[in-house]
Amino acid sequence: MALRNRPRGKGGGVALCAKNGIDCTELSLKNSNAQTESLWVKIRDQSNKGNFVVSVYYRLAVQGEEVDEKFFLQLLEASCLQAMILTGNCNHLDICWKNGKANGKQSRKLLECIEEKFLVQVMESLTTGEALLDLLFTKMEELIRAVKIGVGCSLGCSSHALVEFPILRGTGW
Repeated sequence: MALRNRPRGKGGGVALCAKNGIDCTELSLKNSNAQTESLWVKIRDQSNKGNFVVSVYYRLAVQGEEVDEKFFLQLLEASCLQAMILTGNCNHLDICWKNGKANGKQSRKLLECIEEKFLVQVMESLTTGEALLDLLFTKMEELIRAVKIGVGCSLGCSSHALVEFPILRGTGW
């Protein structure tokens, strides 16, 4: 399990859980210690076909452009690996994920960054009320199958549903 707690205040932060025996190493990116609530982990494929990166990201709803830019720099650095999965809560209520449109400047910037990195949104179910806030992106759709949303099941006091998915490692990447 890898964990990055919010530096100040109660609650917050991100966590990534993997099964025992999985070789995980936290990546130390240039902006890893910035104000972004993100965690980047490299997972070594046990079949020796390569490594992949999994990231967990939480964006505060009132987050400023400066912190968004630091996250985009992390994404740029980590996206050098072909096999990458990015999951988290981006808190952009004005994005329509079906047509790839957004009203706000920061939301449009996120969409541009996602498109530039050739990431595909694979989460289709709502996990928080009426909004698709919890997102799951990948560069290789064949890495993720059988996304399970734990309806009525959450971690701790969170209002977000628990999201589980296996990573298919023997896909030839």
